[in-house]
Amino acid sequence: MQDRLSRDMLLATAIRSIGMPAFMPELTDFMRTVTMFRGIFVVRLAEDGKPAHVYDNVRAERRAVVVDRWLDAAWHLDPFVAAFQKGLSRPVMLLEDVAPDRFSQSPYYHTYYKSIRLRDEMAVFLPLADTTLFFSIGRLAGERRFSRRDVKQLEAAHDVLSALCEQHFARAARSAAAAPEGASFATLAGRIDSGLTDRETEIVRLILRGHSSRSVAMLLEVSPATVKVHRKNIYRKLGISSQSELFARFLRIADTG
Repeated sequence: MQDRLSRDMLLATAIRSIGMPAFMPELTDFMRTVTMFRGIFVVRLAEDGKPAHVYDNVRAERRAVVVDRWLDAAWHLDPFVAAFQKGLSRPVMLLEDVAPDRFSQSPYYHTYYKSIRLRDEMAVFLPLADTTLFFSIGRLAGERRFSRRDVKQLEAAHDVLSALCEQHFARAARSAAAAPEGASFATLAGRIDSGLTDRETEIVRLILRGHSSRSVAMLLEVSPATVKVHRKNIYRKLGISSQSELFARFLRIADTG
């Protein structure tokens, strides 16, 4: 009974803060009564453009690593963003629903994800009239992973969260564009080297997103041996010898737009 009263009070507070600067912190407090989490990072997503920052509760000394680095380039390789851009996102998703088979070995994981010290991550997608909000909520090392029960609880509250955000962003003063355009991941990957064939460029995109040779082979319906030959040719043409070098080249291109 006490938990229900607390939840109702926090919901009422969030409703009263619609259209005000306090809305996102109040919404975060309400969401924590549905499913407990530590960190939150919210952006507006475009179908094929750069995300726009909305809100986060990251400590100031961690912002360069957690927020700025993601917004600058790492978002191109985020598996949740990839699912959204492919039209495969659901209202609430676990990381395990979208991560490639070798996510923990991917450049994205080692260069970005590992440094943000998360134990697990869950996504909530809230469509608005002109964009979609992507809520990344996280639990830190030492905390338990998110479960299917957590997913169901947030799914049950999804309509309420959507209604709150629809009202807030409809009332809030809008700055220029909700999600400024940026070069697409496919375009940036294609700029890595114009000497690559279309198939090699396609494989580069999949490698950057954390897919193993076996996973790439399944997606492209070719043999793993064929993928390995393509990888060998890609590395030879680019003058590199590892995925980390490939990722570093991609980041340099992304930084220049």
